[in-house]
Amino acid sequence: MDINFEYYKIFYYVAKYQNLTKAAHALNSSQPNVTRAMNCLEQEVNCTLFTRTNRGVCLTPEGERLYARVSVAMRQLQLAEEELSESVGLEHGSISIGASEIALNIYLLDRLKKFHTQYPGVGLKIHNHSTPQAIRAVQNGEIDFALTTTPTNIEAPLKEIRLKGFQEILIGGRSFEALKHQEMSLKDIRQYPFICLGKQTTTYYFYNQLFLVCGLEIVPDTEAATTDQVLPLVKSELGLAFLPEEMAKEALEKQEVCHIPLKEKIPKRYVCMVYDSKRSMSVAAQRLKKILLEESEKNEE
Repeated sequence: MDINFEYYKIFYYVAKYQNLTKAAHALNSSQPNVTRAMNCLEQEVNCTLFTRTNRGVCLTPEGERLYARVSVAMRQLQLAEEELSESVGLEHGSISIGASEIALNIYLLDRLKKFHTQYPGVGLKIHNHSTPQAIRAVQNGEIDFALTTTPTNIEAPLKEIRLKGFQEILIGGRSFEALKHQEMSLKDIRQYPFICLGKQTTTYYFYNQLFLVCGLEIVPDTEAATTDQVLPLVKSELGLAFLPEEMAKEALEKQEVCHIPLKEKIPKRYVCMVYDSKRSMSVAAQRLKKILLEESEKNEE
């Protein structure tokens, strides 16, 4: 038989929905066109495939046998289309990410290297954002997703997935080495010059809340524009500062800075992914998201 394969596609949707109108809608066609195609198919195969009901149509025994074969073929074609689309997306796609410096330094860079090795054709656009800026960029649809630090204070439809916990420590330059043998309190810190990020950052908000709980107020002597500026400022003896332990590790090993113990426990913070649950992502962005989540699961094991 030389049957138009488009008839089989239409047959598949009619059988799937058991309704001519719904099938027409799925095919972006009209009900008369769908009905005409099914009449032609029945003439070609020389048997009745559907019977009409009050709610639509149902398959005859012959229709059931044909649908069993056609549905398998349609699924294989759909899978082939998805694989082709994914292949193209991972060869020539692009991803736009907003990342805070802490998230970039202690989590994202290593994962981006792994992703780029696997998919060298995918373009990466990394925007250097503070956490509030990154969240606004996600809300506005300017980026695929953001890697930020807690607290995020997001609202639906945005979602947050915690990827990695990190601990911050108090550090000082060599001139403050005598303090590493003491146990300082947050109140004691106010006796020394203090370095902190600007008021529009999540880190400032986090520490301001921490100080307020103790009835204190942050009064920084030096405000850094970015987290990457904090360590050089500490090395230059401009004051004490809080920094993720991982970012201070090398400088501590070289004894360029010292770790100053605190009486108060600094709450753990997290690198997290923030994305819009109602906005679809490109194939490339979905793959990078999957890699980041898989790496997060490994960290928890």
